[in-house]
Amino acid sequence: MKTLLYILTIFISLNIFSQTKFITKNGVVNFEASVPSFEEVKATNNAVTAIINSENGEFAALVLVKGFRFKNALMEEHFNENYAESDKYPKATFKGKIKEFNLKNLETTSKFHINGELYFHGQTKQLNDVIIKISMEKDIISMSGNFEVLASDFDIKIPKIVSSKIAENIEIMFDFQLNKK
Repeated sequence: MKTLLYILTIFISLNIFSQTKFITKNGVVNFEASVPSFEEVKATNNAVTAIINSENGEFAALVLVKGFRFKNALMEEHFNENYAESDKYPKATFKGKIKEFNLKNLETTSKFHINGELYFHGQTKQLNDVIIKISMEKDIISMSGNFEVLASDFDIKIPKIVSSKIAENIEIMFDFQLNKK
């Protein structure tokens, strides 16, 4: 009888802990480094994996760099070969923690701040107090936001010949619909 009770307790504990995570494998990350009067430098990746621990607000996202799609195939090729060097650095990640995160506060769209580390192109950059919007409906957490980084933060050199056509400031936008795991 003790063995049955022990097994039942373990099963319930595992079930409770597994319900604290929300995940997606088709989150969206966009970036834009456009300069007015020149061709748009913008890409989208619709296959981003992200997970949030609803008990403590820990958040992580993984982006396969070759998954970014541009309007122009040549621009996509240049991005992967010359700037992101996606064969050498195939993944970008973000790991962080949402300040004062609480599932009970998600009945309406709420603003939170997230701190964490963005890894891209072999470099890590600390991001602090990025404002994000989070809401929850029917066991789906919606999370979105944006922030800016510099190409130089990630040791990306923009050749002088195209430097007037590509912005040094890069805007990153994200949107995730995370389902209860």
